[in-house]
Amino acid sequence: MVKEVFHKHESYFIVGLCMDIHKELGKGFSEAVYSDALEFELKLNGVPYNREMKFDIVYKGKKLKHYYFADFVIDNKIILELKAIEKLTNSHIKQTLNYLAASKLRLGLLINFGEDSLTYRRVIL
Repeated sequence: MVKEVFHKHESYFIVGLCMDIHKELGKGFSEAVYSDALEFELKLNGVPYNREMKFDIVYKGKKLKHYYFADFVIDNKIILELKAIEKLTNSHIKQTLNYLAASKLRLGLLINFGEDSLTYRRVIL
C-alpha cells in the first residue's frame, strides 16, 4: 500500500527554498537572518504565508494568558519552525507537535540552518 505524503508539493518546495538560502548564506547566522531570507523567497515566489502568527493555548476550554508565535504559517496549511542551532533534538520535534496541536494544523516543517548541510524534519500531528 502506497502512503501519500501530506502536502507533498508544498513542503518539498519550501524545503527547496530553505536549501537555496542555506547554500547562499551557509551556517552561522541568527534565526532572524534566515527568517528574513525566507520571507524574501516566499514573496519572490508568490507563496502565501503569515510570519510570527499568534496562536492561543487552550486548557480545559479556557484560553491561557500565554500563547506562542509560529515562525511562519504557509498557505494556512503548514507550520514552519526555523532553527539555527548545532543539532535538532527530540525536544524540538515535541515543541513542533505542540504548535501543531495549538494551531489545529496537521503538518509542521522543522528546519535547521545551523548545521553544515540544511537539516529538516516533517512533523505530522
